[in-house]
Amino acid sequence: MSDNPSYQPPYVITPAIISLIAEISEAVGRLAALNGSSSDLKLRKLNQVKTIQGSLAIEGNTLNEEQVSAIFEGKRVLAPPKDILEVKNALAAYESLGAWSPSKERDLLEAHRMLMAKLVDNPGVYRSKGVGVVSGDKLVHMAPPGGRVPILMRNLLLWLQNSEEHPLVAGSVFHYEFEFIHPFEDGNGRLGRLWQTLILNRWNDLFLDIPVESLIYNHQQEYFTALQESTNQTDSGPFICFMLKMIQKAVASAVPQVTPQVTPQVGRLLRIMQGAMTREELQQALGLSDRKSFRERYLKPALEAGLIKMTIPDKPSSRLQKYRLTNKGEITLTAL
Repeated sequence: MSDNPSYQPPYVITPAIISLIAEISEAVGRLAALNGSSSDLKLRKLNQVKTIQGSLAIEGNTLNEEQVSAIFEGKRVLAPPKDILEVKNALAAYESLGAWSPSKERDLLEAHRMLMAKLVDNPGVYRSKGVGVVSGDKLVHMAPPGGRVPILMRNLLLWLQNSEEHPLVAGSVFHYEFEFIHPFEDGNGRLGRLWQTLILNRWNDLFLDIPVESLIYNHQQEYFTALQESTNQTDSGPFICFMLKMIQKAVASAVPQVTPQVTPQVGRLLRIMQGAMTREELQQALGLSDRKSFRERYLKPALEAGLIKMTIPDKPSSRLQKYRLTNKGEITLTAL
């Protein structure tokens, strides 16, 4: 097997993708104009914490933003040692982004070595065995044989180096293809997300301050569904579209704007929402037993402010009623 300079990942650029690229580019330009050359180090740290916490939470890490922030500041945290090590590794990797080139294999391997140090036996080394992705007790993806991983990765990196696609598209395509190849025994998800952030950062360094990964965490089931749909269709279009929507929301949340003032109770409600949730699930997550107090102090103000919405708005009292964040709610949550 040899390098294939003509390798072309399968995807189709749809009108929806073109529209999202235009909207994101406009928002990034607006943000750049507002920010000028100044950089808020406090904001950068906050967004890096959100990024790392979100990306690792997708992989099962239990630490919250406050604990990740404490580790960032060198404070002691009471948590599983493995979770703490994952955060320390991720902090080191994200701090090293500026030294890496997206199309360099040695940098990719170094990033994996840094992310997975003391977590796997051979960090920074491609897998040599077969591996499958399992959801529950179901095999959802059988990755290519281990013997093909080096050539597949070289071809993908060569494509990335020579691609004339917009970085928003190239980063999403690379992310999908990387997860499809699944080049390492472990750590593929967090590295794929890190590498897309690197690709975006090479386009515009504002992406160091935009926590895309935290939005992916809030939509993680949709993330996995988009990966699977792209595999089923042999077209990474569904995943490109999903990622661009997440990037669009993340950029929108970073544009200075008048953020609605929310009460501590509404803020707590927004923070615990994951997808569509029933009233009972929301109260349980908040540790509240008083239904009236929950409705008056949490649910009603959030609905009136347009931060959450009903899944069955024409039947407010339906026993099947659930609640989920609106776009406004997601932007507000990111700013909290």
